[in-house]
Amino acid sequence: MSHALPVRVYYEDTDLAGIVYYANYLKFIERGRSDWIGALGVDQAALKSAQGIVFAVRRLEADYLRPAKFGDDLTVVTRLREIGGARIVLEQEVSRGAERLFAAVVTLVCLSDNGQALRIPPEVRARLQPPLH
Repeated sequence: MSHALPVRVYYEDTDLAGIVYYANYLKFIERGRSDWIGALGVDQAALKSAQGIVFAVRRLEADYLRPAKFGDDLTVVTRLREIGGARIVLEQEVSRGAERLFAAVVTLVCLSDNGQALRIPPEVRARLQPPLH
């Protein structure tokens, strides 16, 4: 199961050469993750206010493959790779049409308000895991 989010490259996303500044890919994939988890029915703000639970990036492996440019229409794809007791591993990529521009593997951890690792709540886990057939 994958999730796709369209993203337009604006002038503010680029450097002087009109190429997307490398750190902005991290913003694009953050939007993709937020949209993915929201589309699965997980309200992160409600989770934080009701249970004091947040998700934070613990690790990121990124490959910058080709440059995106001002005016490009991109797609951020997010896929669940693995889910553990307190962590979620996602594969994310940014593409322009069929051309892959950026690929990342992102490890998230479930944390309490004070930064302690917590098990992912069962109701959240049920929404993240694809049904077994």
